[in-house]
Amino acid sequence: MSDELVVNDKQAMSALKMHGNKIVWAVILVLVGYFGWDFYQKNYAKIDTVAADSYTLITEKNNEFTHQTDKETTAKNQEALFADIDELVVNHPKSAYAWQALMIKARHQSDNGQHTKASATLRQASQMNLDDEGLTAITKLRLGQSLMAEGSIDEALTLVNGEFPGAFTSSKQELLGDIYVLKNDDENAKQAYQLAWNELSERGESRSLLNLKMQALGMTPTTITPKHQVVATPKADASTARNAQEDNVSKMSSDDAGANKTAQVHER
Repeated sequence: MSDELVVNDKQAMSALKMHGNKIVWAVILVLVGYFGWDFYQKNYAKIDTVAADSYTLITEKNNEFTHQTDKETTAKNQEALFADIDELVVNHPKSAYAWQALMIKARHQSDNGQHTKASATLRQASQMNLDDEGLTAITKLRLGQSLMAEGSIDEALTLVNGEFPGAFTSSKQELLGDIYVLKNDDENAKQAYQLAWNELSERGESRSLLNLKMQALGMTPTTITPKHQVVATPKADASTARNAQEDNVSKMSSDDAGANKTAQVHER
């Protein structure tokens, strides 16, 4: 072997001793990244698919209720639906599909006048660790409405007075106004409704039911001119856009028991 090869081998061994540990860790990190992704694909991705399939079946069963008129059949099917929802929540407690299923369950309970049960279901949903402030806000709003319906006014007020993402300001203030009306506190109700209306005005959106609530308290809401986009605007931040959509979803006062109670109070 030539002297040049011996020198090169010695230099290579010296470099390996000096940097070998770093090289090994670099290889390990690459393998962890690869096999970690492979593990996710084989396990969690599969779990997400299973949860999605379960939720699809739940929505199909839920849609069948619109065509049922027999009370006994409806009761049995609802019991089966709730069992499927509970199973989905147990098997996929951190899935957004489980959260959506609980919303379906709470709505049925509310429609049946079982407001205490609906509140319990919504509390269960609020305890899910989904790391999504939009879903958390929607849950709080719906729980606040359910608490109103069951007569837990002070608890509803404490809950809704908490922090909400900016996109939910109008819905929060409108619900606060509803709560204050039930407490016969018209002044605070007016302030809350006005804050909600101001927020909607800035966004160029109008809510006819809120308008009626304000008029019932002797208020004169300003006319809101819808904002029309003439020029395409840059795409909004994903979370902001999602929260704006969720604020839309949270406009439930028109068909919830809480709104019915508010209307009854206005009719006094």
